[in-house]
Amino acid sequence: MTTSSRPGMDTHPDIIEMRARHDMAERAATTPRAQAVETIALVTGLYLAASPWITGFNGLSTLTVNNLITGIAYAVLMSGGFGRAYERSHSMAWAACLLGAWTIIAPWAVAGDVSTPRTITNNIIVGVIALVLALMAAAAGRPADQATWRRR
Repeated sequence: MTTSSRPGMDTHPDIIEMRARHDMAERAATTPRAQAVETIALVTGLYLAASPWITGFNGLSTLTVNNLITGIAYAVLMSGGFGRAYERSHSMAWAACLLGAWTIIAPWAVAGDVSTPRTITNNIIVGVIALVLALMAAAAGRPADQATWRRR
């Protein structure tokens, strides 16, 4: 009987590529900039959820519920808790971009007359901050994406 020695799975080109992408993504996630963006985004989401009570427009129930749900969703998406590697979770930042844009237009889009100066100012400022942070988080994973597409 002859035994042939086959190369192990460790040398398979796909495995090598996946390891390289994972290492690149881990390096992107551990930078101080990425961690700062993630922390500020979490605080922004929590503020958005609590903003109706902080700024005093909690009587406008439709916008209150909207900001509560949007703020919690934004904080969860941007906290990075769902992906073990930043490469997998940074794509959630694109969904957070939509939530930031929604926050900006929400005072005019939700049912009822909730477009007061207080609600408009609050939602525009928080929405712009949320949108910028989400774009920064999405851009942080871009080098890993570009490396993947160059190999194809």
